[in-house]
Amino acid sequence: MKDLYSQAFCKAKTYIRVCLLLLLVACNQKSTKYQAVNNSLNSSNSSDTYFSDSIQKIYVENLNITIKNLDSIEIKEIDIKKKQAYYGIARKYFKRLEPILAFSDKNNYKSLNAPNIVSVKGEASNDTRVMQPIGFQVIEEAIYQKNIDTVLLKRAVTVTRNRLKLIRKNVALNLKSYHVMWLIRDQITRIATTGITGFDSPVLNQSLQESLYTYGTILEILQVHQQKFSNKKLLTKFETAIKNAQKDLKHDFDTFDRFTFIQKHTNPQLKLLLEIQKDWNVKYPFEMALSNNMATLFSDKTLNLAYFSDHLSDTTQLAEKIIFGEQLFNDPSLSKKYDMACATCHVKDLAFTDGRKKFNDAQQRNTPTLTYASYQRDFFMDARAGSLEGQIIGVVENHNEFNMTMDSVIQRVLKNQKYQKSLATLYQKNQNNGRNIRHAIASYIRTLNSFNSKFDKNIRGEEKTLTADEQRGFNLFMGKALCATCHFPPVFNGTVPPNYNDTELEFIGVPETIDTKNPVLSSDLGRYNLYKTQERKHFFKTPTIRNINKTAPYMHNGVYQTLAEVMDFYNKGGGVGLGIHNEYQTLPFDSLSLSKKEVLQVIDFMKTLSDENNE
Repeated sequence: MKDLYSQAFCKAKTYIRVCLLLLLVACNQKSTKYQAVNNSLNSSNSSDTYFSDSIQKIYVENLNITIKNLDSIEIKEIDIKKKQAYYGIARKYFKRLEPILAFSDKNNYKSLNAPNIVSVKGEASNDTRVMQPIGFQVIEEAIYQKNIDTVLLKRAVTVTRNRLKLIRKNVALNLKSYHVMWLIRDQITRIATTGITGFDSPVLNQSLQESLYTYGTILEILQVHQQKFSNKKLLTKFETAIKNAQKDLKHDFDTFDRFTFIQKHTNPQLKLLLEIQKDWNVKYPFEMALSNNMATLFSDKTLNLAYFSDHLSDTTQLAEKIIFGEQLFNDPSLSKKYDMACATCHVKDLAFTDGRKKFNDAQQRNTPTLTYASYQRDFFMDARAGSLEGQIIGVVENHNEFNMTMDSVIQRVLKNQKYQKSLATLYQKNQNNGRNIRHAIASYIRTLNSFNSKFDKNIRGEEKTLTADEQRGFNLFMGKALCATCHFPPVFNGTVPPNYNDTELEFIGVPETIDTKNPVLSSDLGRYNLYKTQERKHFFKTPTIRNINKTAPYMHNGVYQTLAEVMDFYNKGGGVGLGIHNEYQTLPFDSLSLSKKEVLQVIDFMKTLSDENNE
């Protein structure tokens, strides 16, 4: 009996041991599997952390040198030449940190690199603040004046330096692979759209050299990520492309061939970046203003149209909604007297303008083109609407236009059985019909961006039909003539690349009449009429110049009938150049000193921006 118990006990003991062993093995296997997954995650996180730390090191080093040289400007014992030298070094290293700062801290970058003009914030929320400018453009203008205002210079340097110190204190980069792709794409675009134009170097005209510095930072960022490249030849190819661009940037500002630079360097770099994101297996969580698959600067695929839309996700049956929107756009029954449609003032054959100084005596302003209107942050010439959908409400409720309410428009639309069916089939039940009507019209307007002009095809390398004068005109527009410092490519309007978060308003001093002997400022107060902000008198939104050959007359009041008259106005220095003095003019006061031939060349270029269907 004892033996039986002993045998049973031994069997049970053995069984328990086996079970424990199996459990231990199972637990170990499970633990090992979990650990492997965890290691994989840790490896990825560790890799991202390593890259971020390395980029942060580059960033902080450039911040330190920038701050140190701004500090040196304030040394009382040194002469102005040495102060200017210290500024030059500070500016150089500020530009070296630009790609990282502009991506990781957009608002601070914008402030530190802003033009030397007051900015107005908070008007729409009844919290109007008039902000004095800070940053490098303010310092540059102050430190190179003939009679230096030492108080102004000291304030500009101190505020700028302190802002940079605050940035340094709070820096904590955490960049994923897609962040790096966005950062590099942004900077390549920034160089081509504002860097080579003189946008932020108003006194020294050092923008070409400064673009070279920013390319240097891109090189450093790529070198940090060497181990991410499966195809090492791709890294070498991109490094070579950047170095070749840097060589070509060592050039005189006025004679620099920007057309060739974009065609030879910018567009190929963007295509190479697509290869890199494929090599790195980059997955984007969403799309910013610039398309994640952007392959050229001038294409209908360059910008993400949804980024500018109120309805980011409403793309179901979009083709049908566009057709519905076009029908509504052309229908006069939406107006009170059945005598006005959107198309009444926005005529397709005239690039969606009306060819008149003003549509009728009841209208205060010239009719702007709707082509490329979707690539804006603000609408109407005084920027009173924040979307195309919002702009449509303004037209509907304007007593001098449709003179209706949205509810009345809805009733008119629902009386049309065809429209009623479109609303029922294209939009969800119980949705706001007014919003849907506005969305349909806006969706149609968002299609008026073909990027198929003679210029677009040439700069993409699809044809070689530009004349020497047309190409030279583009280079003048982007350089000596300073046009592109307000009309930014590729849309050539006032929406600032590469983030496209702001559409700029300017005061250029447009006269009431064409009389240049006794010029009087236009009586239209523009943006001021909305919020009564003194610093916004006579400010208007910067429009696109695409299709400009079809959109005469020009300016908010239609004062100029020809492009020659427009160019003469700008060449003289705007309103101030005509003798209309105002402290808030944002246009440079000086004459552009363009020769007659150069003026004609700029005009020749602008005419190449006519879309195929508007020629």
